Amino acid sequence: MVERIPMSKNGYAKLKQELERLEKVERPDVVNAIETARAHGDLKENAEYHAAKERQSLLEGRIMELKDKLGRAEVIDCTKVSTKRAVFGAVITLLDMNTDEKITYQLLGPEEADVKSGSISVLAPLGRSMLGKAVGDEIVAKTPGGVREFEVIAIQAGAVC
Repeated sequence: MVERIPMSKNGYAKLKQELERLEKVERPDVVNAIETARAHGDLKENAEYHAAKERQSLLEGRIMELKDKLGRAEVIDCTKVSTKRAVFGAVITLLDMNTDEKITYQLLGPEEADVKSGSISVLAPLGRSMLGKAVGDEIVAKTPGGVREFEVIAIQAGAVC
């Protein structure tokens, strides 16, 4: 059975857009760079050729990775997720028990998460510890900065996703 990857509509669209750019713009550019470098003669000592081949290898790897993720994507409408428990796509407001500071994150996939814009990966230590929690539940998360304690104070459906 294929393991599905939860993804928001926006996250899916961004990956699809990146794949199109890589296939339609980047790939032809790399092929042209290889052809140009090949025309310069001896390939053994041709740094331009080797750099272009390296770039091609990285590009093809990313294309394969994107195709795999898009093929296994389970697109979730974040505006329709349950608000009884913390689930993918939900917006969770936490109270930091040490500082009394309120923090709000939307739980998203690793490709979409951006802490600075208020989203966190469901695979990150804090994101993992939030999954399945309800309002009033306490969370103890082992983060790179040490162990932190939070209380879930609100769960909402994602407004944009």
